[in-house]
Amino acid sequence: MLYTIVILAIIVCVLLVLIVLIQNPKGGGLSSGFAGSNNIMGVQRTGDFLEKGTWVLAVSLMVLALMINVVIDKGGADTQDGREIQDMINKPVSTPAPASMPLPTAPAPTPADTTKK
Repeated sequence: MLYTIVILAIIVCVLLVLIVLIQNPKGGGLSSGFAGSNNIMGVQRTGDFLEKGTWVLAVSLMVLALMINVVIDKGGADTQDGREIQDMINKPVSTPAPASMPLPTAPAPTPADTTKK
């Protein structure tokens, strides 16, 4: 089911790109070369068809994207690896026991050391 919706979404994307490229923007587009032939054959309202087609394909692409999100397998929530990771996260951290030897500290400066500066 998921693969069918993804393939359908790809087809809609390709059709949407083609319809957008065919449209005649203010500066001209791919359809500007065919404008004379459209008038000869009597087709004068192709802009409405292309505009409606663009809206239909755009809305259908949005619906397909939402359907893909619903149909996709969420997975991982019920796997054993996910449970092990959750157990590691929830496990309290144990601190190591204090060492029997004190940690070494830096020697304190002597008055003679401070006067040399």
